[in-house]
Amino acid sequence: MRIVKTIAIILLVAFVGIQFIPTERNQSSIVPATDFMRVNNVPETIQKKLQVSCYDCHSNNTQYPWYNKIQPAAWFLEDHIKEGKAELNFSEWDSLSNRRKKSKLRSIIKQIESGEMPLHSYTLIHKDAIFTKEEVVEMNKFITQLKDSL
Repeated sequence: MRIVKTIAIILLVAFVGIQFIPTERNQSSIVPATDFMRVNNVPETIQKKLQVSCYDCHSNNTQYPWYNKIQPAAWFLEDHIKEGKAELNFSEWDSLSNRRKKSKLRSIIKQIESGEMPLHSYTLIHKDAIFTKEEVVEMNKFITQLKDSL
């Protein structure tokens, strides 16, 4: 019993200790001129869905949940945001070539239609991020038109 108590105390001290390790914050009050929403004529319904479902991980401004200050959850979030922005950053959309934009648009539709995006780990807490069938159709139509106009 003494070993279990010692292990529990060590784990508690470690948990408290890691709370003091800072994480990077992905927040900006500026919407750059290169942002997807500013560059394209995005309908309001699509804008709202992209904000709710995509922009937390794929832009320069994340709306953090209450648990973002608790380690190791904060590290998990930070890692997902870095990976998401490395793959696609809507804030830097207009800095991409037209060829790259078309490729990204094809990928967006493919991943939304297949249910790969948004991530299941994100939609567990953000139920409003899940795309309905109608929203998938609407998004597909918009993105196809956008892709064809490039």
